[in-house]
Amino acid sequence: MKKNHLLAKWLSNDLSEDELAAFEASPDFEKYQKIKEYTAHLEVDDFEENNMLANILKQEKEAPKVIPLYKKWMFRAAAIFVLALGITFAMKFFMPQTQTANFGEKTSFSLPDNSEVVLNSGSEINYKKWNWDHNRHLELKGEAYFRVAKGRKFEVQTNLGKVTVLGTQFNVKARKNRFDVVCYEGRVKVNYDNFQILLTHGQSVTFENGKQARTTTNSVKPEWIDNQICFSKENIRSILDEVERQYNIKIELNTKDTTSLFTGKLPANDLNIALQIISTTYHLEAKKVSGNKVIFDEK
Repeated sequence: MKKNHLLAKWLSNDLSEDELAAFEASPDFEKYQKIKEYTAHLEVDDFEENNMLANILKQEKEAPKVIPLYKKWMFRAAAIFVLALGITFAMKFFMPQTQTANFGEKTSFSLPDNSEVVLNSGSEINYKKWNWDHNRHLELKGEAYFRVAKGRKFEVQTNLGKVTVLGTQFNVKARKNRFDVVCYEGRVKVNYDNFQILLTHGQSVTFENGKQARTTTNSVKPEWIDNQICFSKENIRSILDEVERQYNIKIELNTKDTTSLFTGKLPANDLNIALQIISTTYHLEAKKVSGNKVIFDEK
């Protein structure tokens, strides 16, 4: 410790004559003398701590970018929403579309080319929006009236046959084993098994059990659009099936005669009158046993 004290006093020139003489006589003096000579040539700028502090404060340090938790949640929710929206759009655009008319109802809608369709009770249509203008094809179960916009070929496929048009108004009905097509405007091509028939304005065709029947009509649209159920040589079971669809009821038939054919009309908006016409025509008695069930018995 004494040695370091003397060294410090020597560097600051504070040694007395006796202390200086003793220090110069020490064995390490020569080494200390050389260090002092070298350091004497070093130059150090004046340290201005106030200026340095000011410079440091002037430098704007970029604060770390912190995203609040609620913003992260919002970003994530937005991403999920966009994804869900894209999936929904794809499903609506690429997946088959279905339009239905339940029993006791009628449904009207427009196709992508603004063609108009009216579905009768208990009917269904399936189609695809994608590439519709180049592939106007749909599948029908039941009965529908079409007002087709002009364009490429328009096809209505049923389990019994196919109808092809370019732009016209027509009605298609496919129930059980009976296939009816009526042309109200333009021309339609009907394919049924190995048969192909061209219908023009006012012409109609019926296929049932392999047999064909052609008729004409003066109507400008199907009678069922105006709540009139029209039948042409149909048996009682087919008539009651249609009444069930139009009124959303169940009908029980207790009679042996089911072969007599009926041609005429029934109202689709007055059940009592419809039941009365059927009872009179087939000599039956109608009984309402509940709000949605009717029984026909022989008189």
